[in-house]
Amino acid sequence: MTVSLPLVVVLGFFAWGAVRFLGVRAWVVVLVALFGFWLSHTFLAPAIETGTRSGVDVINRPHD
Repeated sequence: MTVSLPLVVVLGFFAWGAVRFLGVRAWVVVLVALFGFWLSHTFLAPAIETGTRSGVDVINRPHD
């Protein structure tokens, strides 16, 4: 069975869990999200995209 979820839903779930169970302040979650958007418009964006795609490929690799 394959479940396909958008990345935003997964990240939102983790953010909710961090606020709810770990005591992380909501403003910290917002600040991290805004920093991520800012970082995506810098020269580091290609490296971040390559690393993210590699990580997803490792997770999605079929187990033999």
